[in-house]
Amino acid sequence: MFAKQIKIPEPEEILDKMPLPESLKSVKSERDKLVTDVISGNDDKLIIIVGPCSAHKAEPVLDYVERLGRLNEKVKDKLVLVPRIYTNKPRTKGVGYKGMFSQPDSTKSENILNGIFAIRELNIKAIEASGLSAADEMLYPANIHYVDDLLSYIAVGARSSENQLHRLVASGIDVPVGIKNPMSGSLLVMLNSIYAAQSGQVFKLNGWQVKTDGNKLAHAILRGGVDGYGNDIPNFHYENVMQVIEGYSKSGLENPAIIIDANHSNSSKKYKQQIRICEEVMQNRLYDKDFKKYLKGFMIESFIEEGNQSEDKIYGKSITDPCLGWCDTERLILDIADKV
Repeated sequence: MFAKQIKIPEPEEILDKMPLPESLKSVKSERDKLVTDVISGNDDKLIIIVGPCSAHKAEPVLDYVERLGRLNEKVKDKLVLVPRIYTNKPRTKGVGYKGMFSQPDSTKSENILNGIFAIRELNIKAIEASGLSAADEMLYPANIHYVDDLLSYIAVGARSSENQLHRLVASGIDVPVGIKNPMSGSLLVMLNSIYAAQSGQVFKLNGWQVKTDGNKLAHAILRGGVDGYGNDIPNFHYENVMQVIEGYSKSGLENPAIIIDANHSNSSKKYKQQIRICEEVMQNRLYDKDFKKYLKGFMIESFIEEGNQSEDKIYGKSITDPCLGWCDTERLILDIADKV
């Protein structure tokens, strides 16, 4: 039984009430091009998608993104920094904090309409404060049009990469979409998902039959897998990446690109290991020209304070997965830039 609670307006109505200001549209367009040029191979910079596991409160997220904007000025000749402003949080058991989209005040109370306005305000303020447009995860495909005008990168998570609607909606998105390998770690499933996203599709979405041309910028994110006993299986090593490169070469997919997620099952959520993982991947990039060609960057979970907390008591500390602190993050990004 479904109990109706709040009528949610269509995306067009929300965008009319809180549009991206005209003064920021050119910034967003330039940022889209920077990210697209890296994924398509037209620019040899690396993309660093970096920020908190979940954006649970606006003030520390804006503080973090402003810091990232200042750091971007130091590394912009080598790197494209993309803030993680993740406003939906997948839950393995379906309960717990679900992200700002559902719970805008980071409590258990859920108000999706308020959440939509909260995440639009946060993303707009982030662009204003830092000049950087963000990345978010497409957890609910039907909701993507509430925010896609603000984002320069969209991710499809491990729990979603096998879902048909995620693949179909990804085929109509205008910015790069990174598709993670599923929880099983299957590279074939990931490549099939990318193939579907790069292909034109016809399907039903929000009461309409829609047609897409395919998103040729859909690409792979390696985040590690989990075996039947719950053990993490990393896939950031040289041999794993070369397997994906081989799969790409056989598939005929356009714009073959690989992003390494340094946390999750690659690090077993031991957040400090993200530093070592990035260093190993950068070393492998020097060793092999194909590795270097296909590797396009990293996802890194980071916030102002390192670690995580069960309740929102410490400013700038994750309430979901543990993150690198700002000092380690800054050193790591500068180190990556030095090695590009």
